[in-house]
Amino acid sequence: MMAAEIREHFVSQAPWVDLDKTVDRIIMGDPNKQVRSILVTWISSLEAVRTAVSRGFDMLMTHEPTFYVHANEPPQAENSPIGCRKKRLIEQSGLVVLRNHDVWDRMPKIGIPWAWAQFLGILGEPVATGYDGYQHRYDIQPVALQEFAEQVAAKTATIGEPAVQVVGDAKQPVSKIGIGTGCACRIEVFQQMGCDLAIVCDDGSCYWREIQKASDEGYPVIRVNHGTSEEPGMRTLTQYINERLPGVRAEHLPHGSCFRFVRANR
Repeated sequence: MMAAEIREHFVSQAPWVDLDKTVDRIIMGDPNKQVRSILVTWISSLEAVRTAVSRGFDMLMTHEPTFYVHANEPPQAENSPIGCRKKRLIEQSGLVVLRNHDVWDRMPKIGIPWAWAQFLGILGEPVATGYDGYQHRYDIQPVALQEFAEQVAAKTATIGEPAVQVVGDAKQPVSKIGIGTGCACRIEVFQQMGCDLAIVCDDGSCYWREIQKASDEGYPVIRVNHGTSEEPGMRTLTQYINERLPGVRAEHLPHGSCFRFVRANR
């Protein structure tokens, strides 16, 4: 398939995407290039680009930006030293960089919020959605906040985040779990949806504003890294490509948490 055909395949599956405004497009590379191999990763870091080039992939499919801005990401406008370095590497290699964000954030059953919930062991259909489908509510059997947070941490530890941040009374029972899509994890929306716990990410929540307000209200919150919450969705995206795009082989490049965790040496 040509690179442009791959992009067209994804946007054609997503009637919610505004084709005039979407960030889901070819960021760099030849739209007519024949693509037989795709490296799928959460963000097109310099290391991800290097990996794609060194291993001979035709395309790097990224969920998040390449040049440090979310929308209107023209490579020709990038003039930072590191951005120019990344741009030269892509240009010289002939790699195609395709962003798949707006489509995969809301792809039913397998997109970001569904994959995140399934990864955490929360199965079944959401009982409610909000914020244009970016935020979901799942109902489970009541469990103490501390126990549930430990279960979440046990899952995130397998992809590089061995601890989660928690606000709220450890003994408070929770059963209506708010699962969001990356930055689209507004606590007030989860509250309006009847959730008694919000799971948010660090890119979409500000402590002094939303989280402190939730703390004052006695409303439980669990916060993880953005990359952690969307890594399961990159796995489902890779699987989708291998099952649905004939003649194309995809491989997932794990990213996980953006941070290393350093503990005091006592």
